[in-house]
Amino acid sequence: MASYTLLDDIDVPLIAARYGLDRLRLTPLRGGMANSSFRAEADQGDFVLTVLDNHDHGSAEHLAALTLKLFRRDVRTPAPMPTVDGGLVADMHGRPVILKRWIEGQALDQLPSELLPAAGMLLAEVHAVPTGDLGLPVGARRLSDEHRAAVDSFADRDFAHWLNGRLQGVLATPTEGRRPVLVHGDFHADNLVVHPDNQLSVLDWETATIDDPLLDIGMALAGHARVDGALAPGRAMQFVDGYCKVRGLTETDLRQLPTAVEHAALILAFHRYYRHNVRFPNPAKARIHQELIGFVEDLHLLSFTGDDGQRVR
Repeated sequence: MASYTLLDDIDVPLIAARYGLDRLRLTPLRGGMANSSFRAEADQGDFVLTVLDNHDHGSAEHLAALTLKLFRRDVRTPAPMPTVDGGLVADMHGRPVILKRWIEGQALDQLPSELLPAAGMLLAEVHAVPTGDLGLPVGARRLSDEHRAAVDSFADRDFAHWLNGRLQGVLATPTEGRRPVLVHGDFHADNLVVHPDNQLSVLDWETATIDDPLLDIGMALAGHARVDGALAPGRAMQFVDGYCKVRGLTETDLRQLPTAVEHAALILAFHRYYRHNVRFPNPAKARIHQELIGFVEDLHLLSFTGDDGQRVR
């Protein structure tokens, strides 16, 4: 099993001293695939404390610096708070920790349909951020050669055969050359905060990379357009319509988008299986990858062309 930090593991006096907080109180927050987060209440205000269980100090520093750069470029994301020494990451007995200002709102398991256009608009704003000095790798959200090789050793041979076949088809499909952009990589409901006024903020830049914007839209739709494991085409249209209000897509982009959604869903299916069956075997989650199989099989029903053309720039 993956090792997460529990409330009893937190050295509260040490954290309070690192950040200059008085009467610090912590409450665990739900969610988080790889890290542990807590609501932190102190005389100085409310914050979120995240223990980066999945990082060493160097990668934690990179994540914090990236988040601060994005905040300073007006991306709606909370910035890391500095320690009393001016750093962005605190050390808690070898575990890297970051603190961010609490933002009022909630992360939902699924966005209501009326917020999908706003979510699409926010992702388009992310894709418009200049990337020159972000220090991000290219294509890191895609499956690596090592990942592809691991599929051949999966115990679920039916899934391995299905995944390999689908990946071959997707990767053999010609794609239009598009300018690479900042890709969030996990733009799903649990990484979006819905504020009381229904504005949205985006969290968690751990999977950020530079890549094709269609792959990031595909990643988003693999979450927002999936309801009880099935494709919800109307939700996909609402998200894409919102995206195109900020950043238009060509007719070629729209034709290729269903393939990008499939590619993204295959990447997610791989990581679900790999995490819960190979890296950290968990019988309770050993089959959650199968939900994405039905979703992928439904994607032949998805089309973004053939309407009034409002999505085309």
